[in-house]
Amino acid sequence: MLETVQNYIRGRGAVNIAGGIEQAVREGRLMSGQRLPTVRDLAAALRVSPTTVAAAYRSLQSRGVIVSQGRRGTRIAHRPVMQTARTATPPPNARILWDGNPDPALLPSMRAALAAIDPAPRLYGGELHHQPFIDLVARQMHECGVQVGELCVVNGAMDGIERVFAERLKPGDKVIVEDPGFRNIYELAMSRGLLLVPVSLDDAGILPESLERACAGGADALVLIPRAQNPTGAAMTAERAAELLSILDRYPDLLIIEDDHAGWILDCPLYGLHQGRRRFAHIRSLSKAFNPDFRLAVMTGDDLTMRRVLDRLLVGERWVSHILQRAAAAMLSDPDVLRSLRTAAEVYARRLAALVDALRDNGFEPTGRCGYNVWVPLPEEAPAVAGLLARGWAVAAGERFRLNSPPAIRITAATLEPHEAVRLAADLAECLAPSRTCAAV
Repeated sequence: MLETVQNYIRGRGAVNIAGGIEQAVREGRLMSGQRLPTVRDLAAALRVSPTTVAAAYRSLQSRGVIVSQGRRGTRIAHRPVMQTARTATPPPNARILWDGNPDPALLPSMRAALAAIDPAPRLYGGELHHQPFIDLVARQMHECGVQVGELCVVNGAMDGIERVFAERLKPGDKVIVEDPGFRNIYELAMSRGLLLVPVSLDDAGILPESLERACAGGADALVLIPRAQNPTGAAMTAERAAELLSILDRYPDLLIIEDDHAGWILDCPLYGLHQGRRRFAHIRSLSKAFNPDFRLAVMTGDDLTMRRVLDRLLVGERWVSHILQRAAAAMLSDPDVLRSLRTAAEVYARRLAALVDALRDNGFEPTGRCGYNVWVPLPEEAPAVAGLLARGWAVAAGERFRLNSPPAIRITAATLEPHEAVRLAADLAECLAPSRTCAAV
C-alpha cells in the first residue's frame, strides 16, 4: 500500500500528496475500503512533515475520497460502481418508455404566467423569496400534512437534497436509501463520501424489518421518496408510515430527508416520516408538474437545518430566480392551471393502473401505486430489454436503480395509453416465453 501511494505522488506539498492519492483512486489502484498508511508512516516515506500529510488527508476527507475510522485507520471511501448505461439507441419508431419524463401534452402552458411578470429588473439586495409563491406552497404543504417551518426556495429537489447533505452530514456518515431507488440520490450521496445503507420496499413503502436492521446498524440519515417512488411507483400508506414511525422513535437523532418530487400531479395522499423529528427536511418540487426545465422546489425543515441551508444560500447563489418564483406563483393561482394539474393526476393514475393490470393479467408482479413509473421484477433484465426493444418498446434496465435488490425493468407509463399497455404486457410475456429467444420477433 505504501509503495502504491508513493508511486502516484509527485511533489512534497499537501496538494501534491492529495492529488496523487486521488489519482490512484480514480485509476483503480486504491480500492474502496483499503487502508491508507498512517500520517507518520507516509510522512517518513516522503520525507515531509506529518503536518503536511495530515493536511492532505483532511483535504481528501472533506471531498469524500477517504474516511477516518478512528483506531481502524484512514481508508478509501466506499463508492459502489454504478451501472449507468442505458439501453441501445432505439429504432426511430420505438415508444420511449425509459426516460422517466412526464407527458409534454399534460404540462400546463407557461405563456400567460411569463407574460404577466413585472418587467422591472430585480436588483441586488432585494428579498430572498417571492412571498406570494412561498405562501401558496406553505398552504399546500400544510394541507398535505407537512410540518411547515421556515421555507427556502432551491433549484429543484436534488439541489435541496445536496444542500442538506452539505450542511448536516460529513464524509463517512451512513445514509439509509431505498433499494430500488433513484440513481441520482445514490450518486449524490457517494460523491460526498457518504456510505449507502440500502433498505427494501414494496408497494406500500420501506419494509419495517429492513428499516429496523439499518437503524440498528448505525445510521445518520434516511432519504426517501414517500409517494410516486422512483423507480417502483410505491406510495407509503398510513399503516406503513405508523409502523416505520414507531421504529424511528427509537432513533430520534436520525436525519429524515423526504423528496416529494411529484406532489402536484398525484392522486394519492402524502404520508411522511418527518413529523416531530429533531432533524428533517421535506422538499416539494414543481419540475414534474410544470416542466422538467422548471428548476424550482421549496423545502422546509427543522430550525437548525433551515438556518444552515439559508445562510449558505445567501453567501453562495444568493437567491433562486424571481422570474421562476413569480411565474410559479401566477400558475398556482390560475384556476385553469390548477384544473390542468388535476387532469394530469387523473390521466397518470389511469395510465399507471392500466399498465399494472395488463402486466398482472400476463403473470407478472409489478409495483406501481402512484405516479407514472412501474417496476417489473424479472429473472433477468437484458433479455427483456432487448426483446421489447426489438418489438418497438424502449424500457429501462433496472440495474441502474439497484444496489442489492433483484433484477427488474422500469417502464415509464406517462404517455402510455391503456390499449398500448395491453400490447406491451403481451409482448413482454411473449419475449420471455421459455420456448422463444427473447430478442426474436
